[in-house]
Amino acid sequence: MPAPRTTTSARKFLGRLSLPERNFVADALRTETVGGVLLLAAAVVALIWANVPALHSSYEAVRDFHIGPGSLGLDLSIEHWAADGLLAVFFFVAGIELKRELVAGDLRDPKAALLPVVAALCGMAVPALVYTVTNVIGGGSLVGWAVPTATDIAFALAVLAVIGTSLPSALRAFLLTLAVVDDLFAILIIAVFFTSDINFVALAGAVVGLVVFWLLIRKGIRGWYVYVPLALVIWGLMYNSGIHATIAGVAMGLMLRCTRREGESRSPGESIEHLVRPLSAGLAVPLFALFSAGVAVSGSALGEVFTQPETLGIVLGLVVGKALGIFGGTWLTARFTRASLSEDLSWPDVFAVATLAGIGFTVSLLIGELAFEGTPELTDKAKASVLVGSLIAAMLATVLLKVRNAKYRALYEAEERDEDLDGIPDIYEQDNPAYHLRMAEIYERKAAEHRRLAEVAGGASEGDDGPA
Repeated sequence: MPAPRTTTSARKFLGRLSLPERNFVADALRTETVGGVLLLAAAVVALIWANVPALHSSYEAVRDFHIGPGSLGLDLSIEHWAADGLLAVFFFVAGIELKRELVAGDLRDPKAALLPVVAALCGMAVPALVYTVTNVIGGGSLVGWAVPTATDIAFALAVLAVIGTSLPSALRAFLLTLAVVDDLFAILIIAVFFTSDINFVALAGAVVGLVVFWLLIRKGIRGWYVYVPLALVIWGLMYNSGIHATIAGVAMGLMLRCTRREGESRSPGESIEHLVRPLSAGLAVPLFALFSAGVAVSGSALGEVFTQPETLGIVLGLVVGKALGIFGGTWLTARFTRASLSEDLSWPDVFAVATLAGIGFTVSLLIGELAFEGTPELTDKAKASVLVGSLIAAMLATVLLKVRNAKYRALYEAEERDEDLDGIPDIYEQDNPAYHLRMAEIYERKAAEHRRLAEVAGGASEGDDGPA
């Protein structure tokens, strides 16, 4: 009788990250978490600024103030500069992240990449379907189908910073990878579905600029004074071409080299990302939120979010569609690729993270502005529905994650334990003989100290003639 087949070859989903990947994720999440807190603060300031009667007019005056060279087609409002200009920095970082994942991270293995990519795609398709069905039934406009498809990684991580400080790195990395893939497809949606009239001369100029950018990188030319002016020219041409200017950011990010050569501690892409990420998370995204999240909030306005088909579709898409899409795509992919879930986690953990992905703030607000352009009242209502949907998703994820918080804390402490104080978590050194020798010396010193203390205590008790 033939020997039974083993399943040891099955891949582990949400298993322990490699040490380099863990360190990269920890560094990225640290910056994004700080940026997420600033993002939340900016959103709160915007809501207060726009809803306090004495301040409302000043908010609109600043938001709608125009600045820029009109001769270059760049006489834009502050709100417009934030959406088209500052978010190009955000998508530039997203492009670098995606490139690094594809060539040096977990996505370089097609089998490992399949699961988060399918999960992200399902996490965009199902919300769009939920929105469409809601508006077909309710007789609403279908133009906002893309609004609930995006995940805001900074906002989600800011929530995690408050409610999930002990979340294992594998779950955090899964959320980060989902958001990176999500950003790429969001850019494709913007480029394909929200581009109308194209200025082919300006587009050709932007393409030439991108080619020059790529050649300079290939030649190893260094210096911010070369690339920053060139990037601004590319951005300006892309904006005037009619294609959303953030496409220029992600295109330049994808061109950077993200593989390390001999003697390099970081690749050029990683070095630039390390420099630009704080600018993106700490300035660009919060300023965008400040001038995009300032919508009127009142009892009647919030009531309309749940009665109007367009706004209800956005809320349901973020809260229900995101969770079901990501969880369903993950489960089906794992089921048909024989990838088994890590023994330390369970499927409810995946559902909780999928629910957290329903926080769709930055890119959802951007797509909402593009989808409902020309109808300011509906644009504001769409923004309000994004805020409400994101808040509900955050609250639901809080409940689900808190249920398993004790388990997460134990896993997190095991990941972070470094008893030999060499800067490498002990869990990554179990196969290193030198680690075990160091630990033996540490335990021997501790045992000797305990013996000494016991002898001192014993001597003290022998000299005590008092009553017991």
